[in-house]
Amino acid sequence: MMKGFPDLPPIWWLGSIGIIYLSKWAVPRWHWQADVLSAPSTAVFYAALALIAWAAIWFWQRKTPIEPHHTPKTLIVEGPYRVSRNPIYLGLVMLTFASALGHGSLPGLVATVALWWILDRRFARIEEKMLVATFGDAAVAYLARSRRWI
Repeated sequence: MMKGFPDLPPIWWLGSIGIIYLSKWAVPRWHWQADVLSAPSTAVFYAALALIAWAAIWFWQRKTPIEPHHTPKTLIVEGPYRVSRNPIYLGLVMLTFASALGHGSLPGLVATVALWWILDRRFARIEEKMLVATFGDAAVAYLARSRRWI
């Protein structure tokens, strides 16, 4: 990683969105007419925004840092965290997927998978280890009963 690069999930997400827009210009053949996917992509887009907001509210309510690589002050297991340990990351992947569908972008679909992989390896797995180190058996129990993604 480049020194000084802000290694944050929203930055990686912006990169995935950038791929969709740049590829539409650079390789237009790798895009298809997406009119029929407009409604589904819009639904996924707004569902993703709602999921991200819902998950972020729990950080605010519990007064724990939302930034990755910061030690959490509380173990959040309520709300969307009952279903997914990473609802914000899931929402970012959903946003990229929705944009890829809406723009009819094959590179966007590849960027969606790449974003998921980066968020999983660079953030989610590391954060799980931090949860166990910070909260011990409570975190182990939570990890056992919840899914990393969905």
